[in-house]
Amino acid sequence: MGLGIQLKEGGCEFVLYAPQAAQVTLMLFDRAEDETPAREIECACDGDHWHTFVPDAQPGLFYLYRTEAEQQLLDPYAHAVHTPRKWGEKPDVFPKCVIVGDDFDWSGDARPDTPWEQTVIYEAHLRGFTRGAGGGTYLDFIKKIPHLKELGVTAVEFLPLFEFNELEFHLEGNERKELLNLWGYSTRAFFAPMSRYAASPEPGAAITELKQLIKTLHAEGIEVILDVVFNHTAEGPAYWPTCSFRGLADSTYYLKKEDGSYQNWSGCGNTVNANHPVVSRMIVDCLKYWTEEFHIDGFRFDLATALCRGEDGELLEKPPVIVMIETEPALADVKLIAEAWDARGGYQVGHFPGKRFSDWNGKFRDDIRRFWNHHDPIAKLATRLAGSSDLYQHNGGSPLNSINFVTSHDGFTLADLVSYAHKHNEANSERSGDGENHNWSINFGVEGPTRRRDVCSARLRQQKNLLATLLLARGVPMLTAGDEFSRTQQGNNNAYCQDNKISWLDWPLLEKNLELFEFTKKLIKLRAAFPQLHCGTFFTGKDDVQWLGPHGREPDWHHDRALGMLLPCAKVGTHLRGVHGRFGEPSLPEMLLEAKDLLILINNESHSVKFDLPPGDWELELYTSEKPPKHGKLRPHSLAVLSKI
Repeated sequence: MGLGIQLKEGGCEFVLYAPQAAQVTLMLFDRAEDETPAREIECACDGDHWHTFVPDAQPGLFYLYRTEAEQQLLDPYAHAVHTPRKWGEKPDVFPKCVIVGDDFDWSGDARPDTPWEQTVIYEAHLRGFTRGAGGGTYLDFIKKIPHLKELGVTAVEFLPLFEFNELEFHLEGNERKELLNLWGYSTRAFFAPMSRYAASPEPGAAITELKQLIKTLHAEGIEVILDVVFNHTAEGPAYWPTCSFRGLADSTYYLKKEDGSYQNWSGCGNTVNANHPVVSRMIVDCLKYWTEEFHIDGFRFDLATALCRGEDGELLEKPPVIVMIETEPALADVKLIAEAWDARGGYQVGHFPGKRFSDWNGKFRDDIRRFWNHHDPIAKLATRLAGSSDLYQHNGGSPLNSINFVTSHDGFTLADLVSYAHKHNEANSERSGDGENHNWSINFGVEGPTRRRDVCSARLRQQKNLLATLLLARGVPMLTAGDEFSRTQQGNNNAYCQDNKISWLDWPLLEKNLELFEFTKKLIKLRAAFPQLHCGTFFTGKDDVQWLGPHGREPDWHHDRALGMLLPCAKVGTHLRGVHGRFGEPSLPEMLLEAKDLLILINNESHSVKFDLPPGDWELELYTSEKPPKHGKLRPHSLAVLSKI
């Protein structure tokens, strides 16, 4: 029996899964602000399901459910949720589900279908990205698409867009009522887009506006990836109010301990029982809905390891929900990304139990930070540049299983990573107990903002070094919004509750940091132009890569902090894609590909280092130092890329 609502000729069918209920009442409301229903209808029971058909029910009608134990409950399959309030305003009434129609015009829409090896992901928070320019809505994001197009990214990965409660800190027992849950990692309704990101106050407007945003991004060749949170819900710990799942099927939807309390692998008070057949089906139904109805191109699964736990909390070798996601025909062409860890010690980077999934490669992040900021030797740097074969080759994977990043929403921004030695999370009112303590950051002698030219110069160079390493490595690169123009969060490395200038992109900074923006654009173009940089296979020998040490010698992997990487030219348009793509097709139009040898030189020593260039004439493509290197001699703490003429 299909769950949720189905508009039919003459009315609407309502179906609810509620195995622990002895009675279910459908409450219908004429207006969102009404507290008393206009009609109440007793639902019929069919096993664990309750259902009723309401003649003449049309889009625009509001509804809730009531059981004998709970007064008002949201439909877990609701396509729209509405409360008559603006973002951040305290509600006067419980939110209501809305019956919505489907009249959006998708004509002319075409998914970009960007192959993994050509993908460059841009992680952004929809409200934070636009709020600093006076926006904060789906339609406001459309105004900023030209920036993404100019930058050259191929996909936007949005932080959660499912309906969530930004007023979580107002709940009983919480002392931080002045703060808002900005990030939205606390889902209230999995099938409904966030209503308060809509510019229009009309019920269901979020659906139309988000579809318009997606269609516009697609028209510019930019894919849309959603960050989805199936590991826990907005019902949080037991003392938080019930809004849906807990009141309908508590022991179905959540992992419970023997004493009846909630298992908490998410760190947020509850953990979804993702491998229960009913819950697995809901998750897959949800992904199908967003793929088919919103034309979504991919999903990033927050704390995905929590989805791999059985009812006893132990990790499963083949979690049913992961198998269902990977084998669902409607999801065959979407990108799947796992944050392959959870909040209680599960860490599966490189061995996440899903063959179609790529991982957020946290080891790439840490190893690249340690190399540049804490002067680690070159061994791990080389492994990450080469696509992290230590993590993905053993199980038949490829570099495309690795989502490479040096920053994300969770942690320091790129500018803060080179400006603060320690986190500064005082504004979160958690006594600085929140946020990561091991950031591998550096401040170049001054903590925070400074006008010292030498420090500012070193910080700019280091940002370039980190960005270059990210975009020159094999794998799938992910940038964090604003890093391309030195966005800062004032040292806050966990700004989930900062709906203010700490989290909002400061767009005037772009004009002040055009040098870094132009450098990032050039890097993305360089990556696209040279097939050696976006090939989806691991290196197999000297025909693919040659490693160079300073002064013509072999690299000393355990002591050197300088390394050369010679990438011989690939045959244009004929290299194979990795396990994620279609084989045999040209990777890019041949005119865009450079059939040239490429040489990457890296020096993180405190003194200049001379590399003996391979035979031939070499042209400097880009460099991170203030002055260009000459004849293979790199200045301290810098990187350069050369191509063979």
